Amino acid sequence: MTLTDNLRQTAERRPDVIAIKMDDTEISYAELSGLAARTARWLRDLGIEPGDRVAVSLPNIAQMPILYYGILWAGGVVVPMNPLYKDREFAHVLRDSGATVFFAWNGVAEQAAKGAADAGATFVEVDPATFTGHVTSHAATRAAARDGEDTAVILYTSGTTGAPKGAELTHANMVRNAEVCASDRLIGLSAGDVVFGGLPLFHVFGQTCMMNASVLTGATLTLLPRFDPQRALEIIERDKVTHMGGVPTMYVALSQFTDRGTYDTSSLTRCVSGGSALPVEILTAFEEAYDAMLLEGYGLSETSPVASFNHADRERKAGSVGQPVEGVELKLIDADFNEVPEGSDGEIAIKGHNVMKGYFGNPEATDAVLKDGWFRTGDIGRRDDDGYYYIVDRAKDMIIRGGYNVYPREVEVVLYGHPAVASAAVVAIPSQMHGEEVAAVITVKPGMTVTEDEIQQYTKDRVAAYKYPRVVRIVDELPLGPTGKILKREIKVG
Repeated sequence: MTLTDNLRQTAERRPDVIAIKMDDTEISYAELSGLAARTARWLRDLGIEPGDRVAVSLPNIAQMPILYYGILWAGGVVVPMNPLYKDREFAHVLRDSGATVFFAWNGVAEQAAKGAADAGATFVEVDPATFTGHVTSHAATRAAARDGEDTAVILYTSGTTGAPKGAELTHANMVRNAEVCASDRLIGLSAGDVVFGGLPLFHVFGQTCMMNASVLTGATLTLLPRFDPQRALEIIERDKVTHMGGVPTMYVALSQFTDRGTYDTSSLTRCVSGGSALPVEILTAFEEAYDAMLLEGYGLSETSPVASFNHADRERKAGSVGQPVEGVELKLIDADFNEVPEGSDGEIAIKGHNVMKGYFGNPEATDAVLKDGWFRTGDIGRRDDDGYYYIVDRAKDMIIRGGYNVYPREVEVVLYGHPAVASAAVVAIPSQMHGEEVAAVITVKPGMTVTEDEIQQYTKDRVAAYKYPRVVRIVDELPLGPTGKILKREIKVG
């Protein structure tokens, strides 16, 4: 089975059911299938062959699923990118993936076009007002023959070196993970359900657990391009949303929204949370406010993403990321890939149908994290006597801001590009809204001056909006270890 097969089969079974909804725009499964087939012809006219990479960067608008499935229909590989990227970030992904065509929303056209030009890719601006006309001017074509082991998606995820790497996920990875997500034990999706589409579809959580799971089961996905609690509640009431996926910041905003009682959210039955740790008090407050079950899980881009979950038919343990999902194994290992003694903390390793092929074009990075089918996550966990896992720390130097991964090294590379910066360290500080916030602490070169606001603006101009430091501090010196390495754990941001 492939992701394209899922769409074709659902379109045959439920052609008139609404697949995608965004405000007044409604696209049935028959229409989505037809638009994907026409997009595939357009791509072939642009020279795309099966296995070629095609990049997309759109918010949650109706054109995103059309392009996503159109690329797959043509036999291509989808390379999704965050629309918040700057031109240098777009260019890196385009170069690294070898994507020859890049579709980007007109709202980010300037940065996207610069990135495409730098990488030598063909840039196609997506204007929602005219896009469907471009698609329908092409004849439909048959879906390209692909199998489960062919790559479907390359998702870029950064590392401690600061250079984003492309996790290759196969059709089998994505289809099986969507099946697991849709099952009664997790999201519990079936035909006729309505799914809230507030999670970004360029992110694997939104793709697998919301979009692909909806297409698999024949549910309706109702889109929200930019999350806002009031707008979310309006959509839940209007469309009688039954299921929702979100990151903790979304559930914080919904729980704390003062006028929530004025909206009818009685249709909501089950919600899932991932991306970062869900505070117990938020889980409790949300369930009390909305009378809907909220399940917390765990996964990564490299695992399609779901690896463990608090299952709906088992005991739920607040603060835990649950037990491994069907067909997936977890274990705790040391630095040499050996299992740690029972009761000890260790790095979480994952094995199963969800684990990526590897990092695209990067065998060295792949070998560093994959061994005998086991993927080492960089997250430190513990396991209780019932087999429930808990995240206790991160081995990776990473900040999770509102569900998005921010790798300090990537931001530090930008900071070191400023002529006045002598040394820099990017660290996490607590945030009630986002869980963690990005902070930068720098020293200035002798004889030079710069303000904290100038450093912040310099970084803001060069990285995606969720990555730049909201707090900047200039200090006389940074704490150093005996080898001269900056000791981030000793940095205090006042």
